[in-house]
Amino acid sequence: MRASRLLSLLLLLQNRGRLSAPELAAELGVTARTIYRDVTALAAAGVPIYAEPGPTGGYELMAGYRTRLTGLTEPEAESLFLTGLPEPAAELGLGAHLAAAELKLMAALPTSYREASTRIRQRFHLDPPGWYREPDAVPHLPAAAEALWQDRIIEVRYRRWSPRPGEVTRRLHPLGLVLKAGVWYLIAAHERAAGEDRPRIYRVSSIVALETTPERAARPATFDLAAFWREHVDRYESADQEDVAVVRLSPAGVAALPDVLGPRAARAAKNTLEPPGPDGWQRATIPMESVAHATGGLLRLAAEVQVLAPPALVSHMIDTIRAMAGIYSPTGPPASSATTSR
Repeated sequence: MRASRLLSLLLLLQNRGRLSAPELAAELGVTARTIYRDVTALAAAGVPIYAEPGPTGGYELMAGYRTRLTGLTEPEAESLFLTGLPEPAAELGLGAHLAAAELKLMAALPTSYREASTRIRQRFHLDPPGWYREPDAVPHLPAAAEALWQDRIIEVRYRRWSPRPGEVTRRLHPLGLVLKAGVWYLIAAHERAAGEDRPRIYRVSSIVALETTPERAARPATFDLAAFWREHVDRYESADQEDVAVVRLSPAGVAALPDVLGPRAARAAKNTLEPPGPDGWQRATIPMESVAHATGGLLRLAAEVQVLAPPALVSHMIDTIRAMAGIYSPTGPPASSATTSR
């Protein structure tokens, strides 16, 4: 562990130039006292490191010195595909490996390229989650990723909303993980139909419990994760899928669909609109990721929408609206509500 930290300290000085002990401590997650000891150890090993006193001082390597100890470890190499995505890397348990890999890559680059990569990082930033969204809690993501990497069958307890709300137990053969708009999804084959049935998609935040078995998972040789996900997105956004909601919309609700569903999904929903009734309302079918997700979106339409199906969505909408009404009633919120019972 200390050897890894010493190398990281050395690469930080090589890549960034002069750094103070507090700055180095913050980068490496240790105390300044530990940095003093590490610098002494590097100097004793023959590294030409010296301290510059004063308010702008710090530690620095002798001009022209460069280490060639930049070989990537296996976990560091595995983490490189997440460069530029520090939060997903941390969720997968690869944050430290990614930081170390980036340091080594920077050290190996010629000076001009290193300066260009620094300028890019200073000027461009990727933030995957949508507006007003906090990332899902995904405590089982590292275990799912490890099982996926090791090709192990997993046993999960999963919270689902359809066809019947509740928790189910599944034995799954993991095939891939996808990060979409800040949400992690596990693609896996059900044990019952491994190698035969179409892989299914599980929202990682809905996994209540996960246990990795020693049994080897079956992975179809022809499975293409990117192609599978692309097909799923196309099917979802065109509403050509099993999980859909049937609703009635007022003229104002129809006009607000792009803001609620997004332009592409709204166009797909509008293609299903039936002729207006005497009151001007129209029946439509909209894609539904999950009951909870659909409820949150449809509540934005307030009284401009009526949900007709599926029953799980109707029930959840009713429970949520009753709970909201209870909060605003003169007598205050009820002792229990849908938000506490689910």
